[in-house]
Amino acid sequence: MQQKIVILNFGSQTTQLIGRRVRELDTFCEILPYNKFPKNDPSVIGVILSGSPYSVHDKDAFKCDLSEIVGKYPVLGICYGAQFISYSNGGSVEQTGTREYGRANLETIDLDNPLFKGFDKGSQVWMSHGDTITAIPSDCHVIASTADVKYAAYASTKNPLWAVQFHPEVFHSTQGKQLLKNFVVDICGSKQEWSPASFVDSTVEELKKQIGNDRVILGLSGGVDSSVCATLLNKAIGKNLTCIFVDHGMLRKNEFQKVMDAYKGLGLNVIGVDASEKFFKDLEGVTDPEQKRKIIGRDFVEVFNEEAKKITDAKWLAQGTIYPDRIESLSITGMTIKSHHNVGGLPKEMKLKLCEPLQWLFKDEVRRVGYELKVPDSLVKRHPFPGPGLAVRILGDITREKVRILQEADDIYIESMHNYQCEDGTSLYDHVWQAGAVLLSTIRSVGVMGDERTYEHPVALRAVTSMDAMTADWARLPYDFLAKVSNEIINKVKGVNRVCYDVSSKPPSTIEWE
Repeated sequence: MQQKIVILNFGSQTTQLIGRRVRELDTFCEILPYNKFPKNDPSVIGVILSGSPYSVHDKDAFKCDLSEIVGKYPVLGICYGAQFISYSNGGSVEQTGTREYGRANLETIDLDNPLFKGFDKGSQVWMSHGDTITAIPSDCHVIASTADVKYAAYASTKNPLWAVQFHPEVFHSTQGKQLLKNFVVDICGSKQEWSPASFVDSTVEELKKQIGNDRVILGLSGGVDSSVCATLLNKAIGKNLTCIFVDHGMLRKNEFQKVMDAYKGLGLNVIGVDASEKFFKDLEGVTDPEQKRKIIGRDFVEVFNEEAKKITDAKWLAQGTIYPDRIESLSITGMTIKSHHNVGGLPKEMKLKLCEPLQWLFKDEVRRVGYELKVPDSLVKRHPFPGPGLAVRILGDITREKVRILQEADDIYIESMHNYQCEDGTSLYDHVWQAGAVLLSTIRSVGVMGDERTYEHPVALRAVTSMDAMTADWARLPYDFLAKVSNEIINKVKGVNRVCYDVSSKPPSTIEWE
């Protein structure tokens, strides 16, 4: 039985980072809404309570029954989680009126406590909270303090319970990974058996049992997710897998043929379908980003259903949905960051059953699984590309002419990245997590070309660095590269007279503009 850490999500922006850090410890974890703890699940070895945007005193604050957890499993409360534990068990949490935010140092640490094994005195942590704990439950004692926060960390003498008011999951808590390792491995007893090899072995067996001799249809996009998904399924069911590449007309320049060519050596049965007319017709006049995604998701499934009629006994639709897609599409607050075309756009009546073998993986884990499966570097290292394609990189309505403009600008940008050599001998493309051009088609910019005034569209270039797409920072691209790309786009792409570079990070922005 696979061991599991359950992370109860109270709405923090960094909840997914906690999960990512636990996975880095070769331990499987599952992020669940704060009130959905899985009762009687023998695979659970520990529980982490996340932070939250709320105060424990807010009327809408997320609260759950801790009696189902405390005393039955090792528990670690983080920030709001620590405050909620104290608040619920006779302690005191007060609204200070000011936020304790930023770097702090643990001036006193109980180095004999298992949570702080291997810590250095003065270890730097990251604070981000408005309330503070002023009294802890009677069965608890303080195990770490900063100059301003007495109860930076506390532990119970009665139960396997620990709580910290800082965020060990973020980069600025310099020994945060050590703290999580102490909890997950030493305290909870993780055997650290979660690995790409174990995932491949267990998933192949699960797929064989789940699918049996049924026929499966898989949508290929050329991206790492669908490529790894296809290879994994091919390993499990072989000839019973039929891959379909749908051209919705909003792919990158020459993408359709490039993708079809890329799979020739993988031994996959791939069918190409040009459905661009249907997608463009259904998207005509639509400007709302969510509506675009839902239309594309709906049409995508409809095309697959049409293809399924041509394939004898096809019963499954496989998709390369990964964990961040599901997390961002399902919100405990009712506020969705965005609906993913594999998640939020599926109609209620779908003729094919869904199979999503990568649904528990973060992006870098998908790549590790890809290497385990011997998927070529050209596919494994490829930047993420949104399922709706350029539709969510064109602000406003979608037309073939706008797609053409963006395809040309994007092609210059991405090819230039491949051709730009860095000091270590690799291309600039390899140093960036994701890059793409965005057409600001709702805006017209005044320009001058020759002796004539132009009134055309700006293009924004986007490039970010990231580990898992949960957070991302804008990439510091060389000025000479940006100058050359900007000049080439304006000179060669009719319809564009201005190029901008996006210097926003996630959060507060998202990687895609829509």
